[in-house]
Amino acid sequence: MNAEQLHAIIAAGLECTHLEVDGDGRHWSAVVVSDAFAGMRPIARHQRVYATLGQKIHNDEVHALSMKTYTPAEWATQGR
Repeated sequence: MNAEQLHAIIAAGLECTHLEVDGDGRHWSAVVVSDAFAGMRPIARHQRVYATLGQKIHNDEVHALSMKTYTPAEWATQGR
C-alpha cells in the first residue's frame, strides 16, 4: 500500500473536499475534509473513514491510521 492507493480508497468511499495522506506504508496519517461529517462526533467521523478501508484495516494492509477530520467550515477556520 502506498499513499496514492490509500488516498484513492478513501476518496472512492467518501466524498472529500480536501484529503491529504502521508505515511510509511504501515503507519499513516490523514487530513480528511468532508460535508459528510456535519453533525458527527469525532469518533463517528473516524469510523466513517475506517469504513472506506473495509477489510484493509482488519487484515493489516493498513496497520495504523491517525486522522484529523473536519467539515469544510471547520477546515476554513484552520487557516487553510
